[in-house]
Amino acid sequence: MPHVTVKAKDGGTFQAYVAMPARTPAPGLVVIQEIFGVNKVMRDLTDSFAAQGYVAICPDIFWRIEPGVDITDQTEAEWQKAFDLFGKFDVDNGVQDLIATLDHVRGMPECTGKAGSVGYCLGGKLAYLMAARSDSDANVSYYGVGLDGMIDEAGAITKPYLSHVAENDGFVPPEAQAKFVPVLEQHPKATVHVYAGQDHAFARVGGKHYDKASADLANGRTRDFLAANLG
Repeated sequence: MPHVTVKAKDGGTFQAYVAMPARTPAPGLVVIQEIFGVNKVMRDLTDSFAAQGYVAICPDIFWRIEPGVDITDQTEAEWQKAFDLFGKFDVDNGVQDLIATLDHVRGMPECTGKAGSVGYCLGGKLAYLMAARSDSDANVSYYGVGLDGMIDEAGAITKPYLSHVAENDGFVPPEAQAKFVPVLEQHPKATVHVYAGQDHAFARVGGKHYDKASADLANGRTRDFLAANLG
């Protein structure tokens, strides 16, 4: 079952990559892509979450623009395409597609009915919005972009939320972090970790800013957080 078809709430369908755990039923986990589509990095992450015991599903959130995007962060042309897709992406529709994906995985016979989300970069922003706008049971953001412009939605968060922030994130400058980090630190359902000296995508294996020690620390915190809240 490498792919499933998900029905969008406003019509149409889109594809999602699925990885199954060794034992079912198991909690579900929506894995939210970066700006490079459902590429090998995201498929490997989805597989790794399945290995941790989740029915892991990674939807194609760019389907409304261009279905099946699968590019890397290795060339300038791919970066340009990724930023073009990011510029065309409708965040509100994206959240609705993620909620449809959440509903889909909860409805799968292999799923216990509990389900959360974890997202990276653009996906980190969307995981924050899943915490604010959906009934997802737990949500994790890795270096989410644009949270400073949506911090007024933090009051709607009622389920556990974990945010990994890169101190020297080139896409989330200090003035942006100053707007959302203190708010989340005071939120009773939120946990924030700031990774000193790290840049954007420090957990992307093979990426320019990959840092194994920080990635291992963040991933361990995510593993414990999900186990505590979805298990």
